[in-house]
Amino acid sequence: MEQQRVEVVVEHNFISPPSYTVDDAESEPTSAAHLSNCTTQEISRTIVSDYELDSDPMEKNRAETSRRLLLYKSALKGDWKRAELVLNDYPHYVRCAITRNKETVLHVAAGAKQSVFVEELVSRMTRKDMALRDKYGNTALCFAATSRIVKIAKLMVEKNHELPLIRTFREGTPLLIAVSYKSRDMISYLLSVTDLSQLTAQERIELLIATIHSDFLDLSLWILKLYPELAVMKDTKNNNETALHVLARKPSAMDSTKQLQNLKMRINSWRFNSKLFISPWKLINEILASLILPSNSNKDVTKTLAHQLVEFLWRYVVYELPQKEMLEFIKHPTSLLNDAAGAGNVEFLIVLICEFPDILWGDDDNDDSKSIFHVAVENRLENVFNLINEIGKLNEFSTKYRTFKGKYSILHLAGNLAAPNHLNRVSGAALQMQREMLWFKEVEKIVLPSQLEVKSNDPDPSIPKLTPRQLFTEKHKRLRKEGEEWMKNTANSCMLVATLISTVVFAAAFTVPGGNDDNTGTPIFQNKFWFAMFVVSDAIALFSSSTSILMFLSILTSRYAEEDFLHSLPSKLLFGLASLFISIVFMAVAFSSTFFLIYHNANISIPTMVTAMAIIPITCFCLLQFTLWIDIFHNTYSSRFLFNPNNPRKLF
Repeated sequence: MEQQRVEVVVEHNFISPPSYTVDDAESEPTSAAHLSNCTTQEISRTIVSDYELDSDPMEKNRAETSRRLLLYKSALKGDWKRAELVLNDYPHYVRCAITRNKETVLHVAAGAKQSVFVEELVSRMTRKDMALRDKYGNTALCFAATSRIVKIAKLMVEKNHELPLIRTFREGTPLLIAVSYKSRDMISYLLSVTDLSQLTAQERIELLIATIHSDFLDLSLWILKLYPELAVMKDTKNNNETALHVLARKPSAMDSTKQLQNLKMRINSWRFNSKLFISPWKLINEILASLILPSNSNKDVTKTLAHQLVEFLWRYVVYELPQKEMLEFIKHPTSLLNDAAGAGNVEFLIVLICEFPDILWGDDDNDDSKSIFHVAVENRLENVFNLINEIGKLNEFSTKYRTFKGKYSILHLAGNLAAPNHLNRVSGAALQMQREMLWFKEVEKIVLPSQLEVKSNDPDPSIPKLTPRQLFTEKHKRLRKEGEEWMKNTANSCMLVATLISTVVFAAAFTVPGGNDDNTGTPIFQNKFWFAMFVVSDAIALFSSSTSILMFLSILTSRYAEEDFLHSLPSKLLFGLASLFISIVFMAVAFSSTFFLIYHNANISIPTMVTAMAIIPITCFCLLQFTLWIDIFHNTYSSRFLFNPNNPRKLF
């Protein structure tokens, strides 16, 4: 029977920085290390010497494949004794590729985080062997950079000091890889052995942007102190983005705080040389100390550093570039201000506007350009839009930006339906309609009276010419219908429950516990405390359930005009749910009072147990409806403060 040939296949995709980051404690083994989970049949065959197989090339090939597979499995598991058996007889295998992607044993062991195995292996390798690269140009140090095991990287660099500057085929250095994988200790070590002056300008800007993506903002400041020209340099490998453009889309990193609080970081006191490090280990230790702060302070530090970083970058742009080049920098590759406004990055905008207020109004030479306020309205970002209250000459603003792109005004933008991701910030179609109406009313306040009836004039003849209010009605027709259905379904369900409660408590009022005296007709237990509790709670349950019925009935009979969604309908639903909750609570109290009244001379544990069980439906109602009630309350009454002009000033 013909024997089949065994081939080792190792799938490998490596070195492209991840779109997300993970905590070091939860990091997964990289590349080849993933293969440690593969189930392979244990190799038990005896390794046959080459001279015994010279007459049979197929057997020789099978034996060679077996040796490579044995080395591969040993490297994954850190089994040096098994690997040593092969390497003693075949020492050249330390420099041979054992996978289809040309990875050596050292690549695999480094990726699998086997530091003891690597130490033994490095002792058998030459300086030249350490620089061997795989199919993608990665040295074993690149694998070590992703492993987060500093000891492995040290063993390699001590053997070959040139490794930190050997690039991958994608021009990535081990330091860049460590930053992309957010390996703190590895970054500290590689900084001490990597001469940044040997990097090209493109490699430096890649490193700077990688530190921003990975939130190592103190390291970003340090690099900028060394090479301030990077503030305006574009990353040609990443859509010509600059560091400022990346920060514009990171609103979570920004904060208004400028001073570090209760921290031992003094980044501004670091001393730099324009070309080389001064006391590199001291600087690296300061960086590392800033990265290993208490968990409750890391977030505040990051925000503070982001603020300082934006200030440093923006001041360099303003004071070092001619005005024409500065305006080009702001607009390309994308609009810096619109990126920040679209992400809701208010603090970023504040830094830019305070330093150079003239950028606020966009591009005067382009009639189709939008200001940050247009972007704020389009993306429903109230925190950005509120900056308009701090800008003077609102009439000038309204006149200057009356129309764009076919005479669409800023009020037309408010009349358009928001994108789904903006609508979904509020739950329920009715509340979404409410928020849309609130935005339209607010934008109406800042436009000129003549703009209220200005019709759009789109070049496309198929698009009707509409006023802002007509556009709002047309675009929100479906949302209004969905809101109406949601309101009616909710009101119907709640009114059914309220009706049942009202019927029960009304009947209970005429069938009092204990019955009535046959002679006088008065209740037998009328002088008891629990009887009074029953009467009062039953009455409250009846009145509150009746009120709830009326509220839900008014919702069902509403005309559902657009303005009704602003306050009328949500308020009715809010009070209807509140009164329904009160009726449920007091119905349970009346029910429990009856048991205390009947069993007052018996075992008290029975009414106590019943009362405890009566809490269950109340708790269920709270858990199931409380979120809805809070959403309605917040959007109806707290939303009026979304556009509060009396908020503390942030500009100037």
